[in-house]
Amino acid sequence: MYTASTAFLEALMEAGVTHLFVNFGSDHPGLIEAIAEARAKGRPVPRVITCPNEMAGMSAAQGFAQVSGQAQAVIVHVECGTQALAGAVHNAARGRVPMLIFAGASPFTQEGEMRGSRNEFIQWIQDVHDQRGIVRGYMKYDNEVRTGRNVKQLVHRAMQFAGSEPRGPVYLMGAREVMEEELAEPVTIDPGQWRALAPAALPEAAVGTILDAVAEAQRPLVVTSYVGRNPEAVPELVRFCERLGIGVLESVPNAMNFPHDHPLYRGNQWNEPRQNAALAEADCVIVIDSDVPWIPTISKPAADATIIHLDVDPLKAAMPLWYIGARHAFRTDAATALAQLNAGLDARQPTSEIVDRRSRHHAAASAARRESLVALEAGAPDAITPEFATACVRRHIDADTIVLNEGITNYPVIFNHMRMTAPGSIFTSGGGSLGWNGGAAIGAKLAAPEKTIVAMTGDGSYMFSVPSSVHWMAAKYGTPFVQIVYNNRGWKAPRFSAMGVHPDGYASRADDLDIGFDPPPRYADIAAAAGGAHARRVERPDEMEAAVAEAFDMVRNQGRSAVLDVWLASA
Repeated sequence: MYTASTAFLEALMEAGVTHLFVNFGSDHPGLIEAIAEARAKGRPVPRVITCPNEMAGMSAAQGFAQVSGQAQAVIVHVECGTQALAGAVHNAARGRVPMLIFAGASPFTQEGEMRGSRNEFIQWIQDVHDQRGIVRGYMKYDNEVRTGRNVKQLVHRAMQFAGSEPRGPVYLMGAREVMEEELAEPVTIDPGQWRALAPAALPEAAVGTILDAVAEAQRPLVVTSYVGRNPEAVPELVRFCERLGIGVLESVPNAMNFPHDHPLYRGNQWNEPRQNAALAEADCVIVIDSDVPWIPTISKPAADATIIHLDVDPLKAAMPLWYIGARHAFRTDAATALAQLNAGLDARQPTSEIVDRRSRHHAAASAARRESLVALEAGAPDAITPEFATACVRRHIDADTIVLNEGITNYPVIFNHMRMTAPGSIFTSGGGSLGWNGGAAIGAKLAAPEKTIVAMTGDGSYMFSVPSSVHWMAAKYGTPFVQIVYNNRGWKAPRFSAMGVHPDGYASRADDLDIGFDPPPRYADIAAAAGGAHARRVERPDEMEAAVAEAFDMVRNQGRSAVLDVWLASA
């Protein structure tokens, strides 16, 4: 039988979807039947990954897309499942990660008029006026499937939106009756007509404008957050900066944007309550792919600095309050623009004296920074510091390792001390909703089964990730990963935020801010119970190296997830 559900699955495969991250419900009989029929008759269908928690499932789809670059599909149940996607919707939207979400909808008939008509009490309760409205503010596109006759067109149109810059999630919904619709003949379309839009280039005159501004500067600086989401952009950025002696500062990085061992690398900035020296001294700042290049109340360029902004979304259309005072702003793809700038330099390379002077300045600052970081890694004799723990993990990674960073207050520590140098070697959620790392690790491993996946997370984020679901999934689908829990027995971020606004207030003197997790759960044991993971609590510095080595051995050689509950100083 060829139904709308059959056509839907075909369309997904035509669009490059290989995995369905599903949480099926009573509104999915058509899809379940179509998958079962395809398997019985030997027809290909995407691999189905059952996700006991919707947010974990969507985070897995996000991790897969971040590593592979290919959008996958998430299937959930009516409005309840849509709401249960929770913060993963925010992360995918803000992280510019493409994926298709398909949700069922309550049947629209109730007296048996059509196959799929209402036959369960819940279908009245789960019928809402505007199901798509739940997520509309985060989606690049949303629509409802109303007939199987054009379901393929809707799927391909949705995926075209998802894959075109700025990329992001899309949402379709369809009622049972529609997805059960039997079609007289298969639906055929040309998928080549629905490709993502080609990357946008700089206007020809813009190349000269940017190069002129750099030529006139003494201390040019690039600030970026997301260049590394496209691995092809990184070598173009390195070449551009080397040819001109430009330093690179990462602001709240989402990926490996510039090799951390490069002499032009000036580190990264987060919420640190101090002016960044590289940003303060810059007289020409080129912002490339960054949502928050600086926080004006803390750290910003000089008032007379020339600011140039290159981004696929320079207006930040989804952000109600956003501006950086750029002299020039261009809507462009980073890799394309950097290639154009490098080509432009072929005819106007500055003198070696200028480039050498700039490069020596940045190299000296970079070397001093590295020395200070190495000193921090020594740790303390009687307590595990985050810097020490991170350095222990770093010694066990190799070129076939992907790191996922959801350390929250230890975000900068992980970026600083992992010292990543290869494009595609480290990712974050791209957003601010906690709980991404566990599901993302599963998706990353499915996308790159030959890689070792390391998820580094705070204890609060670990619990947000629904580890019981995550580690069951990891065991079932053969996606083992190392998980390092930075356990400070509470949420440290709210304390930092309170101190930032009320440094001398009552909260600064209070012993209890209702953010502590004492007594703490046995975090690692949750993973062991749910999915048979290797579990170990580490409380002393002299235990750390052996514990990390054992964890990596479990994953690499025994195919078993490993969770280390690493005790740091408390919140």
